[in-house]
Amino acid sequence: MAMTYGEYLALPTLFDAQRPISDHPDEPLFIAMHQTQELWMKQGIHELHQALALLRADRLPEVYKVLARVSRIQAVMTLSWDVLTTMTTTDYLRFRGVLGSSSGFQSDQFRTVEVMMGFRDGPRHGPQTKAAAEQPSLWDEANMAAARAGLPMPEAALSRDWSAPYTPDPGVEAAWATVYRDERTWWPLYQLAEKLVDLDEAFATWRHKHLLTVSRIIGHKRGTGGTGVHYLESTLPKRAFPELWSLRTSL
Repeated sequence: MAMTYGEYLALPTLFDAQRPISDHPDEPLFIAMHQTQELWMKQGIHELHQALALLRADRLPEVYKVLARVSRIQAVMTLSWDVLTTMTTTDYLRFRGVLGSSSGFQSDQFRTVEVMMGFRDGPRHGPQTKAAAEQPSLWDEANMAAARAGLPMPEAALSRDWSAPYTPDPGVEAAWATVYRDERTWWPLYQLAEKLVDLDEAFATWRHKHLLTVSRIIGHKRGTGGTGVHYLESTLPKRAFPELWSLRTSL
Protein backbone atom coordinates (compact mmCIF):
# COMPACT_ATOMS: atom_id res chain seq x y z
CA MET A 1 0.00 0.00 0.00
CA ALA A 2 1.30 3.45 -0.92
CA MET A 3 2.16 5.73 1.96
CA THR A 4 2.61 9.47 1.76
CA TYR A 5 5.22 11.55 3.56
CA GLY A 6 2.50 13.17 5.69
CA GLU A 7 0.99 9.81 6.65
CA TYR A 8 4.32 8.30 7.61
CA LEU A 9 5.15 11.25 9.88
CA ALA A 10 1.56 11.65 11.12
CA LEU A 11 1.80 15.32 10.19
CA PRO A 12 -1.90 16.17 10.69
CA THR A 13 -1.64 14.95 14.29
CA LEU A 14 1.68 16.70 14.78
CA PHE A 15 0.44 20.02 13.43
CA ASP A 16 -2.75 19.81 15.48
CA ALA A 17 -0.66 19.67 18.67
CA GLN A 18 0.12 23.42 18.60
CA ARG A 19 -2.87 25.05 20.27
CA PRO A 20 -2.21 28.59 21.50
CA ILE A 21 -4.54 29.87 24.21
CA SER A 22 -3.91 33.57 23.66
CA ASP A 23 -3.97 35.56 20.44
CA HIS A 24 -0.39 36.81 20.89
CA PRO A 25 1.73 36.02 17.80
CA ASP A 26 4.70 34.75 19.85
CA GLU A 27 2.83 32.03 21.75
CA PRO A 28 3.05 29.52 18.84
CA LEU A 29 6.86 29.85 18.95
CA PHE A 30 6.86 29.20 22.71
CA ILE A 31 4.75 26.07 22.23
CA ALA A 32 6.66 24.72 19.22
CA MET A 33 10.03 25.25 20.88
CA HIS A 34 9.06 23.32 24.01
CA GLN A 35 7.31 20.56 22.07
CA THR A 36 10.42 20.16 19.94
CA GLN A 37 12.55 19.84 23.06
CA GLU A 38 10.19 17.14 24.34
CA LEU A 39 10.50 15.24 21.04
CA TRP A 40 14.29 15.37 21.25
CA MET A 41 14.17 14.25 24.87
CA LYS A 42 12.00 11.30 23.83
CA GLN A 43 14.68 10.32 21.33
CA GLY A 44 17.40 10.89 23.93
CA ILE A 45 15.64 8.54 26.35
CA HIS A 46 15.42 5.91 23.61
CA GLU A 47 19.16 6.25 22.96
CA LEU A 48 20.04 6.14 26.66
CA HIS A 49 18.14 2.87 27.02
CA GLN A 50 20.25 1.53 24.15
CA ALA A 51 23.44 2.74 25.85
CA LEU A 52 22.50 1.08 29.13
CA ALA A 53 21.76 -2.24 27.41
CA LEU A 54 25.05 -2.12 25.47
CA LEU A 55 26.99 -1.33 28.64
CA ARG A 56 25.44 -4.30 30.39
CA ALA A 57 26.55 -6.46 27.44
CA ASP A 58 30.10 -4.98 27.51
CA ARG A 59 29.74 -3.80 23.89
CA LEU A 60 31.70 -0.63 24.53
CA PRO A 61 32.51 0.46 20.93
CA GLU A 62 28.78 0.50 20.20
CA VAL A 63 28.18 2.56 23.33
CA TYR A 64 30.51 5.28 21.99
CA LYS A 65 28.30 5.85 18.96
CA VAL A 66 25.10 6.04 21.01
CA LEU A 67 26.58 8.46 23.54
CA ALA A 68 27.91 10.64 20.72
CA ARG A 69 24.40 10.77 19.29
CA VAL A 70 22.88 11.80 22.63
CA SER A 71 25.51 14.53 22.94
CA ARG A 72 24.53 15.81 19.48
CA ILE A 73 20.85 15.75 20.44
CA GLN A 74 21.71 17.76 23.53
CA ALA A 75 23.62 20.26 21.38
CA VAL A 76 20.62 20.74 19.09
CA MET A 77 18.41 21.32 22.13
CA THR A 78 20.88 23.92 23.38
CA LEU A 79 20.85 25.77 20.06
CA SER A 80 17.06 25.94 20.13
CA TRP A 81 17.22 28.41 23.03
CA ASP A 82 18.66 30.91 20.54
CA VAL A 83 15.36 30.90 18.66
CA LEU A 84 13.42 31.55 21.85
CA THR A 85 15.61 34.52 22.78
CA THR A 86 14.21 36.37 19.76
CA MET A 87 11.11 36.72 21.92
CA THR A 88 11.48 39.76 24.20
CA THR A 89 10.41 40.17 27.80
CA THR A 90 7.48 42.32 26.69
CA ASP A 91 6.38 39.69 24.17
CA TYR A 92 6.41 36.92 26.78
CA LEU A 93 4.62 38.88 29.48
CA ARG A 94 1.69 39.50 27.13
CA PHE A 95 0.74 35.82 27.14
CA ARG A 96 2.47 34.48 30.24
CA GLY A 97 -0.76 34.56 32.22
CA VAL A 98 -2.36 31.81 30.12
CA LEU A 99 0.34 29.34 31.18
CA GLY A 100 -1.04 29.09 34.70
CA SER A 101 1.23 26.93 36.85
CA SER A 102 2.55 24.86 33.93
CA SER A 103 6.34 24.67 33.83
CA GLY A 104 9.17 22.75 32.23
CA PHE A 105 10.04 21.82 35.82
CA GLN A 106 7.14 19.34 35.53
CA SER A 107 8.54 17.54 32.47
CA ASP A 108 8.62 13.82 33.18
CA GLN A 109 10.94 13.29 30.23
CA PHE A 110 13.49 15.86 31.38
CA ARG A 111 13.53 14.31 34.84
CA THR A 112 13.90 10.87 33.25
CA VAL A 113 16.95 11.98 31.27
CA GLU A 114 18.45 13.38 34.47
CA VAL A 115 17.81 10.18 36.41
CA MET A 116 19.08 7.91 33.64
CA MET A 117 22.32 9.87 33.48
CA GLY A 118 22.82 9.76 37.25
CA PHE A 119 21.17 12.84 38.77
CA ARG A 120 18.96 11.35 41.49
CA ASP A 121 18.43 14.26 43.88
CA GLY A 122 15.52 15.92 42.05
CA PRO A 123 11.73 15.40 42.09
CA ARG A 124 10.26 12.20 40.66
CA HIS A 125 6.67 13.04 39.85
CA GLY A 126 6.16 11.15 36.59
CA PRO A 127 5.95 7.41 35.91
CA GLN A 128 8.98 7.34 33.58
CA THR A 129 11.16 9.09 36.13
CA LYS A 130 10.06 6.80 38.95
CA ALA A 131 10.72 3.69 36.87
CA ALA A 132 14.16 4.92 35.76
CA ALA A 133 15.13 5.70 39.35
CA GLU A 134 14.76 2.04 40.33
CA GLN A 135 17.42 0.98 37.82
CA PRO A 136 21.18 1.63 37.69
CA SER A 137 22.09 4.91 36.01
CA LEU A 138 24.46 5.37 33.11
CA TRP A 139 27.26 6.08 35.60
CA ASP A 140 26.37 3.01 37.68
CA GLU A 141 26.46 0.80 34.58
CA ALA A 142 29.75 2.36 33.44
CA ASN A 143 31.33 1.58 36.81
CA MET A 144 30.07 -2.00 36.70
CA ALA A 145 31.37 -2.45 33.15
CA ALA A 146 34.73 -1.08 34.26
CA ALA A 147 34.85 -3.58 37.12
CA ARG A 148 34.08 -6.47 34.75
CA ALA A 149 36.93 -5.26 32.53
CA GLY A 150 39.32 -5.61 35.47
CA LEU A 151 39.40 -2.09 36.88
CA PRO A 152 39.72 -2.06 40.70
CA MET A 153 36.29 -0.59 41.49
CA PRO A 154 35.11 -0.26 45.12
CA GLU A 155 32.27 -2.59 46.08
CA ALA A 156 30.18 0.34 47.32
CA ALA A 157 29.85 1.55 43.72
CA LEU A 158 28.69 -1.85 42.48
CA SER A 159 25.96 -2.77 44.94
CA ARG A 160 24.42 0.46 46.18
CA ASP A 161 20.79 1.57 46.47
CA TRP A 162 20.22 2.64 42.85
CA SER A 163 17.33 4.94 43.75
CA ALA A 164 19.45 6.98 46.17
CA PRO A 165 21.42 10.08 45.12
CA TYR A 166 24.95 9.18 44.08
CA THR A 167 27.79 10.24 46.36
CA PRO A 168 31.23 10.68 44.73
CA ASP A 169 33.65 7.99 45.89
CA PRO A 170 37.46 8.47 46.11
CA GLY A 171 37.82 4.80 45.18
CA VAL A 172 35.87 5.33 41.96
CA GLU A 173 38.02 8.36 41.15
CA ALA A 174 41.20 6.35 41.78
CA ALA A 175 39.98 3.53 39.54
CA TRP A 176 39.21 5.81 36.60
CA ALA A 177 42.45 7.72 37.18
CA THR A 178 44.21 4.42 36.49
CA VAL A 179 42.62 4.45 33.04
CA TYR A 180 43.88 7.95 32.30
CA ARG A 181 47.39 7.20 33.51
CA ASP A 182 47.69 4.22 31.16
CA GLU A 183 45.17 4.80 28.39
CA ARG A 184 46.80 2.31 26.01
CA THR A 185 46.14 -0.56 28.40
CA TRP A 186 42.62 0.63 29.16
CA TRP A 187 41.75 2.12 25.76
CA PRO A 188 38.09 0.93 25.59
CA LEU A 189 37.38 2.39 29.03
CA TYR A 190 39.35 5.54 28.20
CA GLN A 191 37.15 6.10 25.15
CA LEU A 192 34.02 5.40 27.21
CA ALA A 193 35.10 7.91 29.83
CA GLU A 194 35.67 10.64 27.23
CA LYS A 195 32.26 10.01 25.61
CA LEU A 196 30.66 10.30 29.04
CA VAL A 197 32.46 13.59 29.67
CA ASP A 198 31.26 14.84 26.27
CA LEU A 199 27.69 14.05 27.29
CA ASP A 200 28.07 15.64 30.71
CA GLU A 201 29.48 18.79 29.13
CA ALA A 202 26.65 18.93 26.59
CA PHE A 203 24.09 18.63 29.38
CA ALA A 204 25.81 21.32 31.45
CA THR A 205 25.90 23.60 28.40
CA TRP A 206 22.15 23.11 27.94
CA ARG A 207 21.57 24.05 31.58
CA HIS A 208 23.69 27.18 31.20
CA LYS A 209 21.91 28.30 28.04
CA HIS A 210 18.55 27.64 29.70
CA LEU A 211 19.60 29.87 32.60
CA LEU A 212 20.70 32.67 30.26
CA THR A 213 17.45 32.45 28.29
CA VAL A 214 15.28 32.59 31.39
CA SER A 215 17.35 35.45 32.81
CA ARG A 216 17.06 37.37 29.55
CA ILE A 217 13.28 36.93 29.27
CA ILE A 218 12.00 37.16 32.87
CA GLY A 219 15.01 38.35 34.88
CA HIS A 220 14.81 37.19 38.49
CA LYS A 221 11.04 36.75 38.57
CA ARG A 222 9.72 33.42 39.79
CA GLY A 223 8.88 31.05 36.96
CA THR A 224 5.38 29.74 36.33
CA GLY A 225 6.23 26.56 38.23
CA GLY A 226 7.70 28.43 41.18
CA THR A 227 11.32 28.15 40.11
CA GLY A 228 13.49 30.71 38.37
CA VAL A 229 17.02 31.98 37.85
CA HIS A 230 18.16 31.25 41.42
CA TYR A 231 17.10 27.60 41.14
CA LEU A 232 18.68 27.22 37.71
CA GLU A 233 21.95 28.71 38.98
CA SER A 234 22.04 26.07 41.73
CA THR A 235 21.99 23.28 39.12
CA LEU A 236 24.97 24.51 37.09
CA PRO A 237 27.73 22.81 39.15
CA LYS A 238 26.06 19.40 38.93
CA ARG A 239 27.87 16.65 37.04
CA ALA A 240 26.46 13.22 36.22
CA PHE A 241 29.88 11.56 36.24
CA PRO A 242 31.68 13.57 38.95
CA GLU A 243 34.81 11.47 39.32
CA LEU A 244 35.61 11.84 35.63
CA TRP A 245 35.97 15.56 36.31
CA SER A 246 37.68 15.48 39.70
CA LEU A 247 40.32 12.95 38.67
CA ARG A 248 41.88 15.48 36.29
CA THR A 249 43.19 17.49 39.21
CA SER A 250 45.16 14.51 40.48
CA LEU A 251 46.74 13.49 37.18
